[in-house]
This record gives sequence, structure tokens and C-alpha cells, in this order.
Amino acid sequence: MKQRGLEELRIWMNSVEAERLEFKEAKNNFDLEKLVQYCVAIANEGGGVLILGVTDQAPRRVVGSRAFEDLERTKSQLVDRLKLRVDADVIAHPDGRVVAFTIPPRPLGVPLHHNGAYLMRAGESLVAMTPDRLRRIFDEVVPDHSAEIVPAATMADLEPGAIEKFRELWRRKSGNEQIDRMGPDQLLADAELAPDGRISVAALVLLGTRAGLGRHLAQAELVAEYRSADASIAPQQRLEFREGFLRYFDELLRFVQARNEVQQFRDGLIIRDIPTINEVAAREAILNAVSHRDYRHAGSIFLRLYPRRIEIVSPGGFPPGVTAENILWRQAPRNRRLAEALAKCGFVERSGQGADRMFEESIKEGKPRPDFAGTDDYQVALTLRGDVQDVAFLRFLERVGQETLVSFSTTDLVVLDIVHRGEEVPKNLASRVPQLVEKGVLERYGRGRKKLMLSRRFYAFVGRKGEYTRRRGLDKPHSKMLLLQHLEQFETATIQEFEQALPGHVRHAIHRLLRELKREGKVVMLGSKRGSRWTLKK
Repeated sequence: MKQRGLEELRIWMNSVEAERLEFKEAKNNFDLEKLVQYCVAIANEGGGVLILGVTDQAPRRVVGSRAFEDLERTKSQLVDRLKLRVDADVIAHPDGRVVAFTIPPRPLGVPLHHNGAYLMRAGESLVAMTPDRLRRIFDEVVPDHSAEIVPAATMADLEPGAIEKFRELWRRKSGNEQIDRMGPDQLLADAELAPDGRISVAALVLLGTRAGLGRHLAQAELVAEYRSADASIAPQQRLEFREGFLRYFDELLRFVQARNEVQQFRDGLIIRDIPTINEVAAREAILNAVSHRDYRHAGSIFLRLYPRRIEIVSPGGFPPGVTAENILWRQAPRNRRLAEALAKCGFVERSGQGADRMFEESIKEGKPRPDFAGTDDYQVALTLRGDVQDVAFLRFLERVGQETLVSFSTTDLVVLDIVHRGEEVPKNLASRVPQLVEKGVLERYGRGRKKLMLSRRFYAFVGRKGEYTRRRGLDKPHSKMLLLQHLEQFETATIQEFEQALPGHVRHAIHRLLRELKREGKVVMLGSKRGSRWTLKK
């Protein structure tokens, strides 16, 4: 944690409190929910600083704050809630501890919300954003192509059956019985799919007839193929969907499920069935492809199904600012009008949880994480692999959750999966590590305790205690004991012989252990350094 300077605090305290600077005394505590709300509001104002431990009325003075003593934990909680990285720093002032939260600006064109409320500052208060303010934020990014009007399209280009399905889904999701009494024109106008009777791109994508799409939006097509092997040149089955998404979504899911093999694994006395393709993950992948592809680009969405994986390729790269590395917390919807309509149907969450669910479902079933290899500026390529790789890992996570009442966030699961696979935790996920160590599911080890592995509990739970010892390495007292035992048996030994006795240790580590034993008066070195031997001290 970096230490902010007292001079910076002095400048803040002499500044006028405004939308981007807030002071709170918070002598003993500060509610986490209130912290989240202020972070949301300040981020929506363009970013700023929230300072705890200082009076908010001029002349300001430091009173000290005991709030959020575990700042690493607090930062992790804020990342989970906001999908933004908030810095939290302690200023050691002579009059007490001051905590400064530096909140970054919200993403371009994306207002942040707290439990559905888009907050902003209004004097000392936090209030909901006005519709005009929200609209200005939405207009910051590239215009929403799905909201654009298709001048030549008419209601005749929309499928009546799809309109009625949209009505049913919206009424069921909202609970608003008035929806059943609206005419088609009013229904689509209220949903902003056809304002003033003018047909939008989103309306065609969701509700269009085959002929209507052929005339006005031929690229709004999804091609689904099944191949029984990678070497298959021609697919064994191919379906082409050029009609409104609401007309073919169910059939597309049935296409996937019809080829979805069940893998069986023994869990004690119980046989567990795990489908190769997780239905929730596949559903979210399809919805993401349809709602986030770039409809200005020619080309269809391709869904390719194989016995052990599903691949989905959609035209247009990631939206600006989104990458495979930050997709879990960076939200930048490309087709907002289309996403809003799908949310009305209960298909997608406006909060951008589709990627979270794909990662979560894959990890919880012991499968590889979603893979975006092949993505570039012109397409997004997603692969969901279905091979279950470690059921014991899943059982361990379930057991920990039951025993400690701990629920793991999607980010937690990703970190655990990374460590379990022996990969290095990237910097943008490192803030989750302290909490996972505290929960007893991760351990630090090695020189400087910089390496990570699953905890001793995992290896004991799955009956692989020997692997735990091998991966972690022997602790220092045990290693020193083995060196002494070797000398008791063979009287003398060279460094090369010690390396054979402790194969998990590099030479300089063994030298360090021998020097400690020498200082303790237990061993002595015989001869010159190059040809030296070690023996027990008499």
C-alpha cells in the first residue's frame, strides 16, 4: 500500500468540497454500503476522492478514523461490487489515521448504479440521476447502431408470432398486465423498438421475418453446425437462422442439447452427471454473440458444435475498452437498445453478468475457463470446452462453502482456478488473494512467500498429502533434520550428495541451511571451499 503525503492531504483539506471531493469523519466505522454508494456517485461525476478521518466543515481538521482497517479486503469488495479498481491509501497524520479512496471515472458511456439506482452528487446528498443526465452519458460513446431506424422497413417486415412472444416474455418478466392490452404498434413503441412506428435495427434482429431481414439486414443471421471430429470437412448437421432471434432461440438451444453428452463421475457412493456443454454457459455465450456483435459488419454469427466443445464466432471485435483480460469487470455494451429489449424479455441482465456466468459455470464444473483465442479487431471468437478435468477440486470448493458459509465470487473462482492449474495470478486479480488466503483456500509459500498454491486442506480432502509436500517443499526444520540424519549415517557429505538427499532444493538453499546449522554449532566444514565436505561437530 503506498503512503500518500501529508502535503497532498493539506491541499485537499484547503479545497472546496464538491462533486469530486468528499470528507467524512468516520471516527469508528463507515458502512460498506454507504462507501459503495459514494464510489458510484463520484465515479459518475468523473472520478474523485473520498477521505475518511477529516471533518467536512471548514476549517477542516483531522480527527482520525478506524474504518476499514483491512484495506486490501475493502478494495477487493469494491472491485466485486463496482467492477472498477478503487485505490485505498492510509495517510499517517500526527492527529490520526486518514483513509483516502481514489475513485476512477466510470467507463465512457456507462453510468454506474447501486442496486439499480444511478447515483450522482447533489450538494451533501446522493440522488438518482435525471433521465436527461443518463441520456447524455449514453450518447458519449459511438452511436447505438441497434437503435438506428431502418427507413424502408415496415411492420410487415416483423413476424407477428415473434411480436406476441416478445409481449408474453415482457409481461411475465415485468408482471405488468397492461402489456397484454397494448396493440402491436404501442407495444413496440413502448419498448423503443419502433418509435413512432419506425422500425429499428433491434426490432429486425429480434422480430424480423426471413424476407424482411433479407431485404434490410441480411447479416443478422446465425449459422449452427455440428462436426463429429476436428478433421470433418463438411458438417454432419447445419442450420441457417435468418429470422428474428425470438423465433429461433429455443430451436438453437435444442440443437446444442441434442448433441450434449453426459459425463459421469463417482463422488463417494454417488454417481454425478455433468453435461459436456453447460446449458447456462452456452445460453449466455449465444446471447452475448447476438447482443454484442457489430451489425454494421457483413457476416453471420457461426456456432460450431463438437463432441467436447462449442465455438462461437461473431463479427466485430470487442467493444472499445474491453479485452479478454478485463471482460469480467469492464462493461461497454455495443447494442444498448437490443440489450434493453433482451433484458425486458428476461434473457440478459443489463448489469453485464453474461461473462461472469460463463466463467463461473465452467469453473464450478471443473472445466477450462472460457477461451477467447482467435479474437481480433474483426471478430470475437469464444470457445467453451466441456472436458471435466478435476472433480475433486469442485468437491473441495463445495465443502469449504458448506463449512464456512463462504460464497465465492466469480473473480474468486477464477483466481482459485488459475492457482490450481499452476498459472501465475495476473496483477488485475491479485487483490483477491489476501481474502482467499484468509479463508483458508490458498497458501503462500517459497522465498518471500510470493508463490501461491491451494491450501493443505485441499490436498488432505482429496487424499493427496504427498503431492502437497512435494509442491510446497519441505519446511526448514524438516530439511535441516534430513541434513543431520544424512551426516549421522554417512559421517561426511559433499554439497552434491546433499543435493541428492534434498532433490527439491537448489544448491544455494542447501548452503544457506548448512550455514545455519554451523552457526547453531551442529556441523563444521572440512577442507577448502571447492572440495569441502561437511560433518557433524563433535
